Amino acid sequence: MNLRDLKYLVALADHRHFGRAAEASFVSQPTLSTQIKKLEEELGVVLIERGTRRLMLTEVGAAIAERAREVLNEVEQIREEARRHRDPEAGSLRLGLFPTIGPYLLPHVMPNLRTRFPQLELYLIEEKTEVLIDQLRRGRIDAAVLALPVEDKSFATELLFEEPFVLCTPADQPAPDHLPVQLFDLKANSLLLLEEGHCMRDQALEVCERAGARERQGFRATSLETLRQMVAAGVGVTLLPVLSVKPPVASNPALRVASFEEPSPKRELGLIWRRQSARANLMPELAEVLRTLPPGLLSTAEYNSE
Repeated sequence: MNLRDLKYLVALADHRHFGRAAEASFVSQPTLSTQIKKLEEELGVVLIERGTRRLMLTEVGAAIAERAREVLNEVEQIREEARRHRDPEAGSLRLGLFPTIGPYLLPHVMPNLRTRFPQLELYLIEEKTEVLIDQLRRGRIDAAVLALPVEDKSFATELLFEEPFVLCTPADQPAPDHLPVQLFDLKANSLLLLEEGHCMRDQALEVCERAGARERQGFRATSLETLRQMVAAGVGVTLLPVLSVKPPVASNPALRVASFEEPSPKRELGLIWRRQSARANLMPELAEVLRTLPPGLLSTAEYNSE
């Protein structure tokens, strides 16, 4: 058994046609058919149902094809690891981001990332924090932008920046009595929050606790955009990270944004990676690019007055 034969089997599983599988594998159809037959003889099982109009894998053939796919993926990871060791700034890098930072940070950092790392192929994975931490531990991603702190001694961390929260209220309701808003102004409000699993939910709950506010019962949003639309509809008020209300995000005339009095509620964002990663030496440079944001992007000064 060799990797080439496993590739042929996976190609058959994908294309369900000897001719197309052979073309995708850059071999002749007789060659592919012969190698599949040899693989069957070696394993002592029938992998392909013959005599049917449409190519079908047997039950054991389908199971072995899936195992073969996993083996080929692992082999590719070994090759990628070697490429990373030879040239840390080349090859691919899998970067995780959670949903309340990814869409709002990336437009500001991608041009600089492409300029600084022209040979680096960046794969972006958006998942909730717990999923990203698990993928980082398992080596399925190389690094992640997460809210700090992340308590795991096997990870290294570089602080990127502190992102302030702003108060988002319906524009057709009375404006706050004074700007910037003070935390105790939230006491009379019930806040719309994200569902369980979003780290920003925990951060917002911490702000609620400090302010003596409460969560709006019976509603939990799946995204910041849902929160934004519910506030615009007059359902309640919420906290939003400032990057989510800055261009290129379109403003909504149905919303009013107000900043908080210092020390304002905020979250710390950091780049996290495995200490033993083959790309560990690259990460501080990656962090430096991610923290280099346009001047004034994290400022809330424009929301201090009506």
